[in-house]
Amino acid sequence: MDKFNEELKKEKEAMKRESQLELQLKEQEIISKSKVDISKKDQEIIALNSKMETIAKQIESDVKLKAMEEKQKIEEEFRQKLSAKDTEISEIKNKKEIEEEKVRSAEKALVSFKEMRSKMSTKMFGESLELHCENEFNKIRSIAFPNAKFGKDNTISATGSKGDYIYRELDENGNEILSIMFEMKNEEDKTATKHKNKDFFKELDKDRKEKDCEFAVLVSLLEKDNEYYDDIVTVHEYLNMYSIRPQHFITIIGFLRQGSLKSLQLQKQIKFLKNQNIDITNFENNINEFKDAFARNYSLASDQFAKAIDEIDKTIDHLSKVKENLLKSDNNLRLANNKATDISIKRLTANSPSVAKKFEK
Repeated sequence: MDKFNEELKKEKEAMKRESQLELQLKEQEIISKSKVDISKKDQEIIALNSKMETIAKQIESDVKLKAMEEKQKIEEEFRQKLSAKDTEISEIKNKKEIEEEKVRSAEKALVSFKEMRSKMSTKMFGESLELHCENEFNKIRSIAFPNAKFGKDNTISATGSKGDYIYRELDENGNEILSIMFEMKNEEDKTATKHKNKDFFKELDKDRKEKDCEFAVLVSLLEKDNEYYDDIVTVHEYLNMYSIRPQHFITIIGFLRQGSLKSLQLQKQIKFLKNQNIDITNFENNINEFKDAFARNYSLASDQFAKAIDEIDKTIDHLSKVKENLLKSDNNLRLANNKATDISIKRLTANSPSVAKKFEK
């Protein structure tokens, strides 16, 4: 028995050792396998880290490239805008230089004009102001004023005065287009020494009236420092009077001529309309007679129409009543028809059982 127990004990110890050995082997196998798995995972992690680094570098590179492209784009836009601004500044400078040159030219022209104005009476090639105006007119007479007469006023009026020149123009029917009394006053004229333009307006107006001219024009070199008289000036104190410098001589004739032609055209139209007044009056009388006759006929027709409408209204009222009765009759017929349609053996024998049985048989 002791031997058996001894052997059993040895066997148990052997089994225990074997089990421990097997357990150690299993543990070693698991550890070995785990190390392999860990190594694989480490390699995968390393690979992933490497991939992540590659991706990060690629992203960083892409971002840098995109940033570089955006930077270049912004720089290019800035350069273009800067170039455009430089061009604009250059154009502004050029315009400024041009405007400054214009101002300088204008200033020179103004100085020259003032000098010319102060010396105008001596810059007429030695001719008098009257002769100057006459020559200017004759240069374009055949083109601009072929039917006009322009010459010195040699007729002394009843009051003993006369103007310098008269312009008069008639149309093909002998109607006056334009007439102007001219008075020329030069600084160098002894009679004009230290005089002002207004000193001659009254006499000029009198000459205009006595020579039956429509307009009066003072061509003057007086008051050379008074810029008011450098343009065409309307003399409001007198009817149809102007004061001009010699350079506006032809201009004032053209200006007044255009106005007179327009006025003459309007006068012809008014005269034509006046000549048509009789025909217009007859036409209006005929229209009024027609309107009166039409009004009478319309009144009669209106009364007859009203009576006819009244009769029609009465007829309509009668027909409406007939229609109403017909509609009522139609409704009764419809109800009767519905009742006839809904009739049946069952409904007819509802209260007659014996008759119902007969029908059933």
